[in-house]
Amino acid sequence: MPNATRPAPADRCDETPGRLRPVVDRDRCEGKEACVEVCPYDVLAMGTLASDERRALSWLGWFKSLAHGWRQAYAVRADQCHACGLCVEACPEKAIKLARA
Repeated sequence: MPNATRPAPADRCDETPGRLRPVVDRDRCEGKEACVEVCPYDVLAMGTLASDERRALSWLGWFKSLAHGWRQAYAVRADQCHACGLCVEACPEKAIKLARA
């Protein structure tokens, strides 16, 4: 069910959820939460990078993540993604892509 405060843009959403899923580029995400705010299906949420995720970052990704308190977006309900693309458009770092499930 869509978030009541953010109605789903019916003209751009896939009627079958889960065909495409948001994938967050850990080296690009700066945790600004724009994607979380625009998602009408609450697919994304903010979280803290685990130590193994931190080790996998590039040097620049590590530095940016440190500066932002290790907070990044996670697709916590990826199976509910309706592929509207609002998260992709909202991300100032262009850190999100939609990929086939």
